[in-house]
Amino acid sequence: MRIATWNVNSITARLPRLLAWLESSGTDVLCIQETKCTEEQFPFEALRELGYESAVNANGRWNGVAVVSRAGLDEVVRGLPGGPDYEGVQEPRAISATCDGVRVRSVYVPNGREVAHDHYAYKLRWLGALKASVAEDAAGGRPFAVLGDFNIAPTDEDVWDPALFEGATHVTPAERAALTGLREAGLSDVMPRPLKYDRPYTYWDYRQLSFPKNKGMRIDLVYGNEAFTKAVKDSYVDREERKGKGASDHAPVVVDLDI
Repeated sequence: MRIATWNVNSITARLPRLLAWLESSGTDVLCIQETKCTEEQFPFEALRELGYESAVNANGRWNGVAVVSRAGLDEVVRGLPGGPDYEGVQEPRAISATCDGVRVRSVYVPNGREVAHDHYAYKLRWLGALKASVAEDAAGGRPFAVLGDFNIAPTDEDVWDPALFEGATHVTPAERAALTGLREAGLSDVMPRPLKYDRPYTYWDYRQLSFPKNKGMRIDLVYGNEAFTKAVKDSYVDREERKGKGASDHAPVVVDLDI
């Protein structure tokens, strides 16, 4: 089974590339983040024509998540159980589904904006709720993974120049401690291999030629339980999909399972 995660940065803007990538990559299950559409605007029919069913949690703002699968789509849960509100609303940042016996959760972790901002405190509360909500699946016997844009670089090696990020979000001890919390819950970071250079970055800003200069970050992550990680045959960042006109600022992370 081939499972992937991809922050598409607007599924409407990226739809032709998304459909072409699904066809060429042979992906069975794709966790999508930042759909930037309402559920009514989601391209269910275009994906169905390729053989994919879709489960969506979206409200038309800058977030939104989905799972699309040609390997079954059962036990769908929209939202983060026990998750906090932001400005009175639980944002559509999580969705779970079971695909041919593999449980996946697509997450778009809050950005945090600035350390002194309310959004940063919200991010930490959201991550705490995520840890609590994965405990049962993490300890279970069936393969389970949380995949998505975590907006956290796990280590300094996951940022092209750590000195530039001092005092900023994405690299703070509290955010990285939240990833430690996921490991304590029984999940492990599935490290992808890079297709170029020595670090598997997944995100490159659109500005200042960041992608050609490889000024990137690894913030799109896959955290799997023991049953999931034992089945991993390969994992890589498809940086080719970051190239060219109309690309997302994130590249897909692909995981091949021997299941």
